[in-house]
Amino acid sequence: MQLVVARVGRAHGIKGEVTVEVRTDEPELRLAPGAVLATDPPGTGPLTIETGRVHSGRLLLRFEGVEDRNAAEALRNTLLIAEIDPDALPEDPDEYYDHQLVDLDVVTADGTGIGRITEISHLPSQDLFVVARPDGGEVLIPFVQEIVTEIDLERQRAVVDPPPGLVDDRAETASSRETDGT
Repeated sequence: MQLVVARVGRAHGIKGEVTVEVRTDEPELRLAPGAVLATDPPGTGPLTIETGRVHSGRLLLRFEGVEDRNAAEALRNTLLIAEIDPDALPEDPDEYYDHQLVDLDVVTADGTGIGRITEISHLPSQDLFVVARPDGGEVLIPFVQEIVTEIDLERQRAVVDPPPGLVDDRAETASSRETDGT
């Protein structure tokens, strides 16, 4: 199974280093020197990480064979992809890989279906489930303990306790009509 672990940003300096946008919870494992990563677009890789360091809060990588700024800049926006064992689990029992969560059914505690997770969006402040609704719509659900109360991989579902209006805006519309007098 393949997992996008980073996106190459701009070149840094003149010796072939690049900034990367980390998209994995395990950068020390997935983005370590010696790691060989596939790429998207495929014609730019595979790339082998030669060195890595943190500078001003950003991860900088240098790849084997990328010797100067021009070669580094040519990699900009390339996705870095790691091969992972689909049966491997994170060490922390409350952590999950994206591939474990995608395609889970999302239901409320009473079993009401909301939809199916199609993607995990990793934002700086929190992760979001992108959930496709049966009616063709989409809802974003913050992946926080207060809202996502249970992940049941065996039953292939995520149980949520959404605040009013998060997954069903009809309640807000009805209450706004009552206060408007319409």
